Amino acid sequence: MKLPHARGPISSHVIAALGADDVSAPAPALGAGGVIDDADVQLALWVIYELHYRGFDDVPDDREWDLGLIELRRVIERRFESELRATTRDLLADVPEKGDIGQQLLDLVAADDSPSLAAFMHRKATRDQLVDYLRERSVQQLKESDAQSFVLPRLDGSAKAALAELQYDEYGGGRPERLHATMYAVSLEGAGLDRTYGAYIDDVSALSLACTNVMTMFGLNRRLRGAAMGHLAAFEASSSVPCRKIAGGLERAGFAPAVAAYFHEHVEADAVHEHVASSDICGAMVAADPSLRADVLFGAAACLHLDGLAGAELLERWTSELEQAS
Repeated sequence: MKLPHARGPISSHVIAALGADDVSAPAPALGAGGVIDDADVQLALWVIYELHYRGFDDVPDDREWDLGLIELRRVIERRFESELRATTRDLLADVPEKGDIGQQLLDLVAADDSPSLAAFMHRKATRDQLVDYLRERSVQQLKESDAQSFVLPRLDGSAKAALAELQYDEYGGGRPERLHATMYAVSLEGAGLDRTYGAYIDDVSALSLACTNVMTMFGLNRRLRGAAMGHLAAFEASSSVPCRKIAGGLERAGFAPAVAAYFHEHVEADAVHEHVASSDICGAMVAADPSLRADVLFGAAACLHLDGLAGAELLERWTSELEQAS
């Protein structure tokens, strides 16, 4: 994969640094504004994170541990995490400090009142808008479940066994063609899009980048392992019904069955995975270490918040297009 085009001074610094032998110039300071929807900062973080995944053409593998880039990553992460904790505080204010953490996670998801992107896709989205969705989500789904795999060595006992069970399903149950990332690639190809990993990194929004970056931030930082699994639980619990609607929208628009197959797969799989993630993983983690409760809930709230922002962004764009066309 080639390095992407910069979107501002922070990502320009990172990309230039990876083209040099080392990081010689200091990184520019982050601006005073928020980073959640800052395309420059989110791209810079994505590029640094990608060194831990598949890397880039002509960038030596040992740059993964470049101290200058890791220092910048930590600066961005601190701001990103701080903003997420601030914006999710009200969402978590009424959650009891004790009780069944698995049920509390499911209750959080059930109470989420974000606009329904999936319902719009089911009934109204045009063919071009459905393609737009597939492209925006490609940066996340083409490495589906990989961020959560970073957490496996940080767990023990029943929580570790449950995560391994869930990941085995996500990775196709031993069949390469059933890898969920591969199935998403097939959906892209069937919709006339490029299935290549990272093909649309220059096109996706800051919020699409933030949605994938948050999973890597939680997964790579051991102290955030509770948040990583809380995010996973909320993600799984909030996807089964939407996937059914998205599959229906794709079929309504006349896409080939192979395009909707990824979403049909997740209707059943995620209905099972939500209970594995919320109870068998998060429940076991909190039972073994009650201090993780707050971070588990934080991770779930961060998932719902970011996915809500990303969905609202697409809905606003699409409804504006339909209004202009009418």
